[in-house]
Amino acid sequence: MSNNLVADVHDLKTRLEWGQPGFTIVDVRDRHTYNHGHITGAIPIPLDDLASRAKSSLHTKRHIYIYGENDEQSAKAAQVLRASGFVEVAEIQGGLSAWKTAGGATEGVGA
Repeated sequence: MSNNLVADVHDLKTRLEWGQPGFTIVDVRDRHTYNHGHITGAIPIPLDDLASRAKSSLHTKRHIYIYGENDEQSAKAAQVLRASGFVEVAEIQGGLSAWKTAGGATEGVGA
């Protein structure tokens, strides 16, 4: 995945289905939105807290898939992580709606 800036939901779904280890999914939307519904297994770190929490919450060597309210927010979050020393960061193109369309598993009160 080296230096891939954007990840296709189908590729991510395949990685999950095959049980491939070594990656983290981060949801940067606000906590209320996250609680309403998110990609199964995603870690909630709101965008406003991302810079301060990234180093303590995430491994810099892991592959990180990130998504927000829209592709613009995802890109901003990925930029924050890259500036914090994370190398393997990919934005999930289309975010949660694309994930649902691809049949990806979700959890939360409105999932």
